[in-house]
Amino acid sequence: MEPVTHGITLDAVARFVDIATDALSEAREEIDALNVYPVPDGDTGTNMFLTVSAARDELRAARAADPDLGLEEGMALLARAALMGARGNSGVILSQMLRAYVTHLAGADGEQPRARTIAAAMSSATDASYAAVGTPVEGTILTVARAASDAALASAEGGHARARDVFTAAAAAARAALSKTPEQLDVLAQAGVVDAGGRGLTVVLDAVETTATGRRPMPYTAPIGTHHIRVSTPSSAAVPGDDLTEDGPGYEVMYLLDVAPELEDAAIGVLREELAALGDSLVVVGGDGLWNVHVHVDDVGAAIEAGITAGRPYRIRVTHFAEQVAEHRQKLSTRTGRKVVAVAAGPGLTELFESAGAVVVPGGPGQRPSTGQLLEAITGCGAAEVVVLPNDADTVRAAEIAARTAEAEHAVSVEVIPTQAQVQGLAAISVHEPGRSFDADVREMTATARHARHGAVTVAARQAITMAGPCEPGDALGVIAGDFAVVGSDLDAVATDVVERLLAGGGELVTIVSGEGGVELAERLAAHVEDTHPTVDVAVHDGGQPRYPLLVSVE
Repeated sequence: MEPVTHGITLDAVARFVDIATDALSEAREEIDALNVYPVPDGDTGTNMFLTVSAARDELRAARAADPDLGLEEGMALLARAALMGARGNSGVILSQMLRAYVTHLAGADGEQPRARTIAAAMSSATDASYAAVGTPVEGTILTVARAASDAALASAEGGHARARDVFTAAAAAARAALSKTPEQLDVLAQAGVVDAGGRGLTVVLDAVETTATGRRPMPYTAPIGTHHIRVSTPSSAAVPGDDLTEDGPGYEVMYLLDVAPELEDAAIGVLREELAALGDSLVVVGGDGLWNVHVHVDDVGAAIEAGITAGRPYRIRVTHFAEQVAEHRQKLSTRTGRKVVAVAAGPGLTELFESAGAVVVPGGPGQRPSTGQLLEAITGCGAAEVVVLPNDADTVRAAEIAARTAEAEHAVSVEVIPTQAQVQGLAAISVHEPGRSFDADVREMTATARHARHGAVTVAARQAITMAGPCEPGDALGVIAGDFAVVGSDLDAVATDVVERLLAGGGELVTIVSGEGGVELAERLAAHVEDTHPTVDVAVHDGGQPRYPLLVSVE
């Protein structure tokens, strides 16, 4: 393994990942317990640990197989492994940060001091964390990341700054920002708690500081509680090759471009004009001397010469579209039919989805599937068209990444229906019809899932503040559309309240799914609905899901 001029080696990166994984392993239970919700659904620490450990394991295996593995290859492997191992929103965000960090280090030219290179990589990671969230919310891991990278950049500006100074400044700023998260989110302030994702990031940064300096940071005792970031669902990407035509440009040209900062305003303007005249799908983004160029052209030489005129192009990649389309069609020809991939949170739910023809991936709070597991299910089912039902808000983003990866690398057409609950997934698959066109099937399943009002009944495991008021351990809790809306002392009364609220907007079918210890409760609730709403049909299933004795939907 070769040393590099900026002093960053694959050995150093491997040490960082090892230390961060071990630190998250020690802190995962503490972070999981940071949950303002009264039900122990929080698995932020576990998701972050599994994401980083997946990256570590892949890097270790690759280096064992090839002791001479280079920095660039190792960084690329690490970034992909983190993405494929990402679980839940927190894991996805952390994987994006890790990917951006190592990508920046791999692309560093060695001319900047090591401290500035590392600080810039941290800033790139923060930008990636914000990009991973559709609507950024301050008072979360995003805020902690921004504080850390800003402190890193400020520290690196010193004439004699060292890498260890950058790590120390970043870790200290992250801890300070974490302590202020309750001032930024009412839900945290009400419970007197901090954000779990932010806490996880401080653990990682503390581990990096320890690696660089040998000193252990001051112990941090986090209050109990967290806030879950809602991640928006991105629009579906096109399948590679579908937008190409015989009369369009024949080649895709991509390269990185170094431009003298004092010349880049004029040089980049001219470059954009020249490339725009050569082809289409032009993207030129960057700044501070480093730019990323992408264009579709027929004249590859002219596109590269334009880059040479503007600066120094490198990592040039040219793809012949005819070969790409042929490969896409060849892959597609080996796949047939349509399949549904569904995440199920219990053995009974698994049977329900499988009986409807779905390929099931085990999931649910505490065992959310990774991006890689979802990708394996999508590509392994052998279908040319796949519909994915994540059935959990924290799994939607991982499902989207798996879907886009399957489309890009395996020529599968994939649509993710962003189901937030198991019963929404059941509603969606009940109208699945392989005989329809793919778009029509997805539209019908999506509309049915969206119109299925959903709720649940559970028991509080700890004292907490809910939107329905305070609760104590052992209280019965009613959930409607993901929010705790009912607090009571009797499970039957709370269950009745939940179903009546769901039926207040009308409905023709009530679906009740019993969980662990909820079979008799489900039967009593079904009898209540039949007695009081004789025109409404009732379906009862044994789902076997933990923590929630009842899941309910109204269609």
